[in-house]
Amino acid sequence: MERQGNERILKMFSTSLILGGARSGKTSRALSLAIQPPHTYIATAQALDGEMERRIAAHKAERGPSWQLIEEELDLVGAIRSAGEATVLVDCLTLWLSNLMHHERDVRQEVEILAQSLGEMQTRVILVSNEIGMGLVPMEKLSRAFRDEQGWLNQRIAATADHVEFVVAGLPMTLKGKL
Repeated sequence: MERQGNERILKMFSTSLILGGARSGKTSRALSLAIQPPHTYIATAQALDGEMERRIAAHKAERGPSWQLIEEELDLVGAIRSAGEATVLVDCLTLWLSNLMHHERDVRQEVEILAQSLGEMQTRVILVSNEIGMGLVPMEKLSRAFRDEQGWLNQRIAATADHVEFVVAGLPMTLKGKL
């Protein structure tokens, strides 16, 4: 039954945003929506230490061998376009934002370019992002700036997306787009 529902989603929506907290099940949910090959996984993470290498390896194992992989930390629009007609899963916008800030890029401009490009894509795009604004206000200026930019990023992409879900404890809740 879930597979039929997922196939209906694939036919109805060109852009989906899957939001959730850490370990909420958002990536698993996104993977369940991208059931028809060909599909491309765009990874925005960088393996800067052993712990992150293990996380990346676990994500690769969860996906399985049928996925094409593109690793891109900054040029997300270029990476999506390079996937051709494959369904694209971007995991995740939060790490992409962190990379943009680290490289001192104009975050708002980059987000706007992504949002506008999503409306022009001729392929299905599923984006994963963290919801980090539900906790305490961070004490440090950089942390507050990151939290604020993450909130603006999520709002802008949600406004563009045809379908938005929020995942809590592995349970997806539809925020936008009827199934």
